[in-house]
Amino acid sequence: MSRFQEELTKYKTSMDKIGIKYDAGLLEKVAKGCGPSIYNRDASSVSCGDQDELDRVKKNYLIKKLGLADSPKLDEAIKEVCEQMGKSNRNKYRAIFYYCLCTKFKKSDIYK
Repeated sequence: MSRFQEELTKYKTSMDKIGIKYDAGLLEKVAKGCGPSIYNRDASSVSCGDQDELDRVKKNYLIKKLGLADSPKLDEAIKEVCEQMGKSNRNKYRAIFYYCLCTKFKKSDIYK
């Protein structure tokens, strides 16, 4: 099993545990879109307690990658995903976080 497949399996297991339904094909594309950051322990997760981190998610993913306009809706969506993934969950994997945002804004066509 390749390292990428190991990461993907970890994400699927985590999503099953949290109770997030997912499209495996889209999850794989989102994970690939994260690039090598998924292999770096620090970069592979999102810290919901770090406002600078959340601002980067908003600027670099929601605005640049998904092409959304800056608005309070983006901050609300990030907060919702943080809650969806659970406050006690220390492994808020970036690929899952981005997947949830992508589906929330119905932007899966970006990954086709």
